Amino acid sequence: MLSIIRTTVREAIVSYAFIERNFNLLKRYLNWEILFFTYSIVNALTIGLIMVGRGDAKDVLYLVIGALVWGFLSIMMREVSDAITWERWEGTIEYTFMAPIHRITHLIGSCLFAIIYGIIRTSIVLAVIPLFFGSHIDLSDANWVAMSVIIAVSSLSFIGIGLMAAIFPLLSPEKGQAATGILQALLLLVSGIYYEIDVLPNWLQPLSKISPATYTLRSIRAAMLENASVGDQLPNLFLLLSIGIITIPLGFYIFHLGEKYAKRVGRLKRSG
Repeated sequence: MLSIIRTTVREAIVSYAFIERNFNLLKRYLNWEILFFTYSIVNALTIGLIMVGRGDAKDVLYLVIGALVWGFLSIMMREVSDAITWERWEGTIEYTFMAPIHRITHLIGSCLFAIIYGIIRTSIVLAVIPLFFGSHIDLSDANWVAMSVIIAVSSLSFIGIGLMAAIFPLLSPEKGQAATGILQALLLLVSGIYYEIDVLPNWLQPLSKISPATYTLRSIRAAMLENASVGDQLPNLFLLLSIGIITIPLGFYIFHLGEKYAKRVGRLKRSG
């Protein structure tokens, strides 16, 4: 029992070390992050301003919620992949993979960093947006508890997708990030971020049913616009939790296979 506790504490410390390492890498590439962060704010504002003067406050909030939630979920999915890219740029990826630590511990640290960083970025954007929309942003009916639960559960599924996407920069130093971007674009297309999925062609709509972002947006909009409770969203929460239970172990396994292949063919080299 004591050895299990010691092992658990050791792995927790190692995971924290990767969280701290990723924040240090973030500081190193701060100029890029400021650029992407500015884009997130401008994107949310641009999307919301489309409906100002054309619809009521709920129409504006509908689009703003889509932009905010998609920004958060994108961070969940992309930051794990970016951590691999950063290590390639730094030339440290080989040392990380040779270190006497469990790969799951390494990836859990990267996933926790993605969650923390996503919350920080989205909170700042959420604080800035009302300055531009005034009365068009009315959150008096919002159920913040339900929203927080939905975000927490949906994060699991997107972390799983992020683990799968992390093999792209692992296998292709030059085109890995672009491949992750394509995956994001496909999810953006079919998940009803800025429009109802009913407007999609009939042959494309089935894809929306396997995207966790579809259920996340549906639930968060209900909580923020209609004061829906956690109980009201249990079916969607169950689907999101099920997707997370499937995608996280699958993501770890796919990353493991990608790591074995990269080592065998000599893909662990410095890039950038």
